Amino acid sequence: MMRLRIEHATGFTYPGDVSASYNEARMLPVSTENQFVLSSSLDIEPSSSVNQYVDYFGTRVASFDVLSGHTALGITARSLVEVRPRPLEHPEISWEDLRGEAQRSISTVEMLAQSPRTAAHPEVAELARMIAAQHDNPGQAALAIAVAIGDTVEYMYGSTGVQSTAAEAWEQRSGVCQDMAHITLGALREVGIPARYVSGYLHPDPEAEVGVAVVGESHAWVEWFAGDWHGFDPTNNTEIGERHVLVGRGRDYNDVPPLRGVYAGTFASDLHVKVTITREA
Repeated sequence: MMRLRIEHATGFTYPGDVSASYNEARMLPVSTENQFVLSSSLDIEPSSSVNQYVDYFGTRVASFDVLSGHTALGITARSLVEVRPRPLEHPEISWEDLRGEAQRSISTVEMLAQSPRTAAHPEVAELARMIAAQHDNPGQAALAIAVAIGDTVEYMYGSTGVQSTAAEAWEQRSGVCQDMAHITLGALREVGIPARYVSGYLHPDPEAEVGVAVVGESHAWVEWFAGDWHGFDPTNNTEIGERHVLVGRGRDYNDVPPLRGVYAGTFASDLHVKVTITREA
């Protein structure tokens, strides 16, 4: 078990005065069977009233607007979370049984459909089908597919943009965690395995010292359904463990962006992001 303190500071600066902005933040973790949120808060500057709710996919959302003139918007999310290991399991289930199970719940049915962000490149679709044909257990096939993608695609910051698709990232065999999650989702859905996008945080140091603050990162991984939901991090080719803090789930990145908004102005804004993570136990 790890106890992690997370501070995520982000926002926009504008070259001129913005008269109003309307925003949604998805930056605070949720309690699950494997993590418990001990405390969390969201600070907004300029100060604003906040409407907090849980969205359709179970993600905590803070909705707020700033109706006075401002040249910058800052949001700082602070959380203290206890995280337990989440061992990867492969329940005994056949492909035929999975097809039946997947149709029984809207939560799995809607994670079978491709989105424009996850649609599999033909080479990825072929790879997924080839690997699936080698496994009688869909969960083991899902793991092999995720590992194959993680081995093929190189992590390269700046090689893709926030709007890049899985097919575009696959073409250049490089991308960031968001791209690797999208490619993996497309591959899994291609062979009939329900799969969802997960956003959160990752402590970068497996041997993290207690009390030492480090530069962390927003992160993305996947969960697939093969009798039960299980997670895997294709970027690092590792199981989801006590260094992963879950924030939200969805069909792809578009369902869980940390910050989304619009503002009244004709000039471009500059986004800044800083994540600090401290292991406390």
